[in-house]
Amino acid sequence: MERNFWENNNFIQQVRFELPEGKEGKQYPFSIPAVRACQEMNLEAPVTIFTGENGSGKSTILEAIAVAAGLNAEGGSQNFTFSTEASHSVLHEYTQLVRGIYRPKDSYFLRAESFYNVATDIDHMDRDVKRGPRLITSYGGVSLHHQSHGESFLALVENRFGGNGLYVFDEPEAALSPTNQLVLVRLICQLAERKSQFLISTHSPILLCIPGAQVYELSREEDPLRQVNYRETQLFRLYSGFLRSPERVMRELLK
Repeated sequence: MERNFWENNNFIQQVRFELPEGKEGKQYPFSIPAVRACQEMNLEAPVTIFTGENGSGKSTILEAIAVAAGLNAEGGSQNFTFSTEASHSVLHEYTQLVRGIYRPKDSYFLRAESFYNVATDIDHMDRDVKRGPRLITSYGGVSLHHQSHGESFLALVENRFGGNGLYVFDEPEAALSPTNQLVLVRLICQLAERKSQFLISTHSPILLCIPGAQVYELSREEDPLRQVNYRETQLFRLYSGFLRSPERVMRELLK
């Protein structure tokens, strides 16, 4: 990405959490150490990545930002209002977004766990179209249910996203092979060059290495939220050590 990261034109430039006091402040999601540590977080690059172990708060924080930005908690654009189960946390009610001088022309919340529901909602809305273009046209023209999970993900990014947008991805690698994760990296970088902003939670070492990305590592231990170089993350070190000597790792694991 050739975009000048020191020239911050992000749509969301800072995230602030105003945590409740008393008993409420000790309950989920405020009990998550990273949430308590994240009273103020600057977003300085076109791509911000959240990584960490399960339960560290990545998806909770990402969801709160997406909902505070006006997106549906279960995924989709601002036009999606479906709800299969109210499982999202109340953190968005305590989330303040410091916005830049520009407004996105597009926005989308991509959740691997609820993408099936997004695809179903698209099909339902298109059944009610009497005249004019169908919604699926913006997704490549083929029902997302008629493609593999990974194919539908890439069809969404390739066909639906036009740039100058705010795109929030929650573990997009869940449906993608390593090869298609590399394809996704290329698409993300192309869209970032077209004035888009991405916020991504991931367990993928491939997505972690997106050039110029700002990386936050979350944990439930000491220093639960810290900005790091991707090489310093537990995820990168784990994969690097495994690939250097998978046999040794397996021997130690299975002792």
